[in-house]
Amino acid sequence: QVQPVESGGGSVPVGGSLRLSCTVPRYVSIVDCMGWYRQAPGKGREPVAGIYESARSANVAGSVKDRFTISRDNGNTVSLQMDNLKPEDTAIYYCAAGGAGDFCYGGHQGQGTQVTVLS
Repeated sequence: QVQPVESGGGSVPVGGSLRLSCTVPRYVSIVDCMGWYRQAPGKGREPVAGIYESARSANVAGSVKDRFTISRDNGNTVSLQMDNLKPEDTAIYYCAAGGAGDFCYGGHQGQGTQVTVLS
């Protein structure tokens, strides 16, 4: 079963950095598309970034493109480096595994990890 598990959330001041990590444990095949979504309080879930293992191609949403970087560390582990964090980045961040398209649409999502940017 493809069930991603996120880690690395927390609280940081404005301008700080966080690195989120996600892995799909106990799954022997390589999951091609892995990515990140987020949901801020009172808002819908939105795509943040996606990356393909086979093509080594990555996509990052325009709103965070100059501050967030997605990478595949090894196998079924993906990271999201978030720099120069802003209050509007406060959200629950969900890892997506599987799916298709720029942001792994339709992939399995994890339970999420909270990111809070303190102003």
